[in-house]
Amino acid sequence: MKMHPTPLQGLTIVETAPIRDERGEFVRVFCADECSAMRPNLHWTQVNMSRTFRRGAVRGMHFQRPPAAEAKLIRCVRGRVFDVAVDLREESPTFLRWHGIELSADEPLQYFIPEGFAHGFQALTDDAHMLYLHTVAWDRAHEGGVRHDDPALAIAWPLPVTQVSEKDRDLPLLDAAFAGVRA
Repeated sequence: MKMHPTPLQGLTIVETAPIRDERGEFVRVFCADECSAMRPNLHWTQVNMSRTFRRGAVRGMHFQRPPAAEAKLIRCVRGRVFDVAVDLREESPTFLRWHGIELSADEPLQYFIPEGFAHGFQALTDDAHMLYLHTVAWDRAHEGGVRHDDPALAIAWPLPVTQVSEKDRDLPLLDAAFAGVRA
Protein backbone atom coordinates (compact mmCIF):
# COMPACT_ATOMS: atom_id res chain seq x y z
CA MET A 1 0.00 0.00 0.00
CA LYS A 2 1.19 3.48 -0.85
CA MET A 3 -0.18 6.61 0.84
CA HIS A 4 -0.51 9.77 -1.25
CA PRO A 5 -1.36 13.00 0.58
CA THR A 6 -3.83 15.44 -0.95
CA PRO A 7 -3.85 19.24 -0.56
CA LEU A 8 -6.22 18.79 2.44
CA GLN A 9 -4.41 17.72 5.61
CA GLY A 10 -5.19 14.12 6.58
CA LEU A 11 -7.18 13.36 3.43
CA THR A 12 -5.20 10.57 1.79
CA ILE A 13 -5.34 8.55 -1.40
CA VAL A 14 -4.42 4.94 -0.64
CA GLU A 15 -2.98 2.98 -3.56
CA THR A 16 -3.29 -0.77 -3.19
CA ALA A 17 -1.24 -3.37 -5.04
CA PRO A 18 -3.40 -6.11 -6.56
CA ILE A 19 -1.78 -9.51 -6.96
CA ARG A 20 -2.89 -10.97 -10.29
CA ASP A 21 -2.61 -14.38 -11.86
CA GLU A 22 -4.59 -16.48 -14.33
CA ARG A 23 -7.42 -16.96 -11.79
CA GLY A 24 -8.00 -13.25 -11.15
CA GLU A 25 -6.69 -10.95 -8.45
CA PHE A 26 -6.36 -10.47 -4.72
CA VAL A 27 -6.30 -7.02 -3.08
CA ARG A 28 -5.52 -6.12 0.50
CA VAL A 29 -8.03 -3.36 1.34
CA PHE A 30 -6.58 -2.58 4.77
CA CYS A 31 -3.47 -3.43 6.79
CA ALA A 32 -3.03 -1.85 10.23
CA ASP A 33 0.77 -2.06 9.99
CA GLU A 34 0.93 -0.37 6.59
CA CYS A 35 -1.64 2.30 7.52
CA SER A 36 -0.08 3.14 10.89
CA ALA A 37 1.96 5.99 9.38
CA MET A 38 -1.29 7.54 8.19
CA ARG A 39 -3.23 6.83 11.39
CA PRO A 40 -1.85 4.82 14.32
CA ASN A 41 -4.26 2.34 15.90
CA LEU A 42 -6.84 2.65 13.13
CA HIS A 43 -9.81 0.45 13.96
CA TRP A 44 -12.91 -0.18 11.85
CA THR A 45 -16.24 -0.49 13.66
CA GLN A 46 -18.71 -0.66 10.80
CA VAL A 47 -18.51 -1.74 7.15
CA ASN A 48 -21.19 -0.69 4.64
CA MET A 49 -21.86 -1.01 0.93
CA SER A 50 -23.95 1.16 -1.35
CA ARG A 51 -25.26 0.54 -4.82
CA THR A 52 -26.20 3.47 -7.05
CA PHE A 53 -28.32 2.49 -10.01
CA ARG A 54 -27.95 5.47 -12.35
CA ARG A 55 -25.06 7.42 -13.80
CA GLY A 56 -25.18 11.06 -12.68
CA ALA A 57 -26.79 10.35 -9.28
CA VAL A 58 -25.14 12.02 -6.27
CA ARG A 59 -25.00 10.67 -2.72
CA GLY A 60 -23.91 13.04 0.03
CA MET A 61 -22.40 15.23 1.42
CA HIS A 62 -22.53 13.45 4.82
CA PHE A 63 -20.56 13.58 8.08
CA GLN A 64 -21.00 12.85 11.79
CA ARG A 65 -20.43 15.28 14.65
CA PRO A 66 -18.57 14.39 17.86
CA PRO A 67 -18.76 12.25 19.84
CA ALA A 68 -19.63 10.10 16.80
CA ALA A 69 -17.19 11.77 14.37
CA GLU A 70 -15.85 9.12 12.03
CA ALA A 71 -13.02 8.47 9.65
CA LYS A 72 -13.82 6.46 6.51
CA LEU A 73 -11.94 4.35 4.00
CA ILE A 74 -13.81 4.34 0.69
CA ARG A 75 -13.38 1.98 -2.25
CA CYS A 76 -15.32 1.51 -5.49
CA VAL A 77 -15.91 -2.20 -6.09
CA ARG A 78 -18.01 -1.94 -9.27
CA GLY A 79 -18.26 0.82 -11.87
CA ARG A 80 -16.74 4.30 -11.46
CA VAL A 81 -17.48 7.29 -9.23
CA PHE A 82 -16.22 10.82 -8.63
CA ASP A 83 -15.60 10.81 -4.87
CA VAL A 84 -15.46 14.10 -2.96
CA ALA A 85 -14.39 15.10 0.55
CA VAL A 86 -14.99 18.60 1.96
CA ASP A 87 -12.95 19.93 4.89
CA LEU A 88 -15.45 21.12 7.52
CA ARG A 89 -12.98 21.19 10.42
CA GLU A 90 -13.24 24.36 12.46
CA GLU A 91 -10.09 26.47 12.23
CA SER A 92 -8.60 24.26 9.50
CA PRO A 93 -6.41 26.16 7.01
CA THR A 94 -8.36 24.38 4.22
CA PHE A 95 -11.82 24.98 5.73
CA LEU A 96 -14.58 24.56 3.09
CA ARG A 97 -12.15 23.36 0.41
CA TRP A 98 -12.95 20.13 -1.38
CA HIS A 99 -10.91 17.49 -3.12
CA GLY A 100 -12.26 14.90 -5.53
CA ILE A 101 -10.83 11.83 -7.21
CA GLU A 102 -12.16 9.21 -9.56
CA LEU A 103 -12.48 5.79 -7.98
CA SER A 104 -13.01 2.74 -10.15
CA ALA A 105 -13.31 -0.97 -9.65
CA ASP A 106 -10.53 -1.26 -12.24
CA GLU A 107 -8.04 0.97 -10.39
CA PRO A 108 -6.27 0.20 -7.11
CA LEU A 109 -7.21 3.47 -5.34
CA GLN A 110 -9.04 4.10 -2.08
CA TYR A 111 -9.84 7.31 -0.23
CA PHE A 112 -9.09 7.79 3.47
CA ILE A 113 -11.34 10.54 4.82
CA PRO A 114 -10.60 11.74 8.36
CA GLU A 115 -13.02 13.02 10.95
CA GLY A 116 -14.40 16.49 10.25
CA PHE A 117 -14.88 15.98 6.50
CA ALA A 118 -18.15 15.69 4.61
CA HIS A 119 -18.18 12.92 2.03
CA GLY A 120 -20.18 12.20 -1.10
CA PHE A 121 -19.85 10.91 -4.63
CA GLN A 122 -21.36 10.98 -8.10
CA ALA A 123 -21.85 7.75 -10.04
CA LEU A 124 -20.03 7.95 -13.38
CA THR A 125 -21.48 4.62 -14.52
CA ASP A 126 -24.76 2.83 -14.01
CA ASP A 127 -24.71 0.31 -11.17
CA ALA A 128 -21.81 1.72 -9.12
CA HIS A 129 -21.00 -0.16 -5.90
CA MET A 130 -19.07 1.40 -3.02
CA LEU A 131 -17.47 -0.16 0.06
CA TYR A 132 -17.14 2.00 3.20
CA LEU A 133 -15.14 1.20 6.33
CA HIS A 134 -16.04 3.41 9.32
CA THR A 135 -14.22 4.00 12.61
CA VAL A 136 -17.50 4.73 14.43
CA ALA A 137 -20.97 3.27 14.02
CA TRP A 138 -23.58 5.50 12.38
CA ASP A 139 -25.54 7.58 14.88
CA ARG A 140 -28.65 9.42 13.71
CA ALA A 141 -28.38 11.94 16.57
CA HIS A 142 -24.93 13.07 15.35
CA GLU A 143 -25.35 12.89 11.58
CA GLY A 144 -24.98 16.01 9.50
CA GLY A 145 -24.66 17.04 5.92
CA VAL A 146 -24.21 19.88 3.47
CA ARG A 147 -25.73 20.28 0.05
CA HIS A 148 -23.91 18.83 -2.94
CA ASP A 149 -24.73 22.02 -4.88
CA ASP A 150 -23.90 24.56 -2.17
CA PRO A 151 -22.44 27.67 -3.85
CA ALA A 152 -20.06 28.12 -0.91
CA LEU A 153 -18.41 24.82 -1.86
CA ALA A 154 -18.73 25.05 -5.66
CA ILE A 155 -18.04 21.34 -6.18
CA ALA A 156 -17.36 20.70 -9.87
CA TRP A 157 -19.32 17.50 -10.47
CA PRO A 158 -18.14 15.95 -13.75
CA LEU A 159 -21.67 15.10 -15.00
CA PRO A 160 -25.01 16.87 -14.78
CA VAL A 161 -26.61 15.79 -11.50
CA THR A 162 -29.55 13.57 -12.44
CA GLN A 163 -30.70 12.27 -9.07
CA VAL A 164 -30.38 13.24 -5.40
CA SER A 165 -32.32 11.79 -2.47
CA GLU A 166 -34.97 13.95 -0.87
CA LYS A 167 -32.99 13.89 2.38
CA ASP A 168 -29.83 15.17 0.63
CA ARG A 169 -31.80 17.76 -1.36
CA ASP A 170 -33.18 19.13 1.94
CA LEU A 171 -29.75 19.56 3.57
CA PRO A 172 -29.03 23.17 4.54
CA LEU A 173 -26.90 25.58 2.57
CA LEU A 174 -23.90 26.90 4.45
CA ASP A 175 -24.18 30.43 5.78
CA ALA A 176 -21.84 32.93 7.44
CA ALA A 177 -22.69 31.49 10.85
CA PHE A 178 -21.29 28.04 9.97
CA ALA A 179 -18.03 27.82 11.93
CA GLY A 180 -17.24 24.22 11.11
CA VAL A 181 -17.27 20.98 13.05
CA ARG A 182 -14.91 19.60 15.66
CA ALA A 183 -12.93 16.64 14.37
